Amino acid sequence: MDLKEAVQLLKVHGYKYTGKRVDMLEYLEHSDRYVTAKEILEELKTDYPNISFDTIYRNLSLFTDLGILEMTELSGEKHFRFRCANNHHHHHFICLECGKTKEIDTCPMGEVQKELDGYFISDHKFEIYGYCKTCTH
Repeated sequence: MDLKEAVQLLKVHGYKYTGKRVDMLEYLEHSDRYVTAKEILEELKTDYPNISFDTIYRNLSLFTDLGILEMTELSGEKHFRFRCANNHHHHHFICLECGKTKEIDTCPMGEVQKELDGYFISDHKFEIYGYCKTCTH
């Protein structure tokens, strides 16, 4: 997913194409990590001094619902990033220091499913947390 695709998706679903939304998406597109609503608010405050946390958060929720963004929870706070260009099933390593992510193609669900024989699994989420090469040096 890129900015152009995200804007097109907004239009297709009948949502307005606003400067704030585009600026939020541009910031997310250029971040190679999960970011918080607070970080986006700080980034946009200069151009939009009256922008509220609620506006940021509502838009992030909309973008997530439309499949533009991925969301995870770290330390009790929601973090967002552009959906990976990778359309195959994968998971992420997330650096706890800088927030950078690395895609992981391995999925443990085959083993987990064996332990849940007879159970119906509707979805799953698997993430690994730690420190990237840059942050451990």
